Amino acid sequence: MSPMTAEDTRMAKDTDAAPISRRKFLVVVDETPECEVAIHFAARRARHTKGGLVLLAALEPGGFEHWLGVENLMKEEAREEAEKILHRHAARVNEVSGLMPELEIREGKKPEIVKAMIKEDPAISILVLAAGTGKEGPGPLVQMAASGPDAGFSIPVTLVPGTLTEDEIHDLA
Repeated sequence: MSPMTAEDTRMAKDTDAAPISRRKFLVVVDETPECEVAIHFAARRARHTKGGLVLLAALEPGGFEHWLGVENLMKEEAREEAEKILHRHAARVNEVSGLMPELEIREGKKPEIVKAMIKEDPAISILVLAAGTGKEGPGPLVQMAASGPDAGFSIPVTLVPGTLTEDEIHDLA
């Protein structure tokens, strides 16, 4: 019997009854009220589909590059604040779904970070965003996702109304 090639191994994994890895939902975390709706919805969906959840905090460039000491201090403070926010949301995810989400903090522009994470982790298969409810509009990631596949993301995007109540989320997710 000849040894299996890489292609044979890949095909065998694709046809096995057990999934290669569980599907993960990705939520970009910030301090907006609609973010909490997206997290709650994604946590419930992950629980019901036996998936996982990734919470991402994006640290966008601050604009103080010419003041290195100020920039470093601002980055450190932003990272500490992002950690607090992620841990608070992770506790809520655990309370709602019993899951412990993966926590990510990355520096850069949100769209590029999200695209990079999707490319790096093939288990990330759904991006969950909640539309903003204020006069500013639905939010830049929602606008990007709605602008078509060339400008958007390479995975399905679930857009959740930012005004959903907990009961509505429980009914839908």
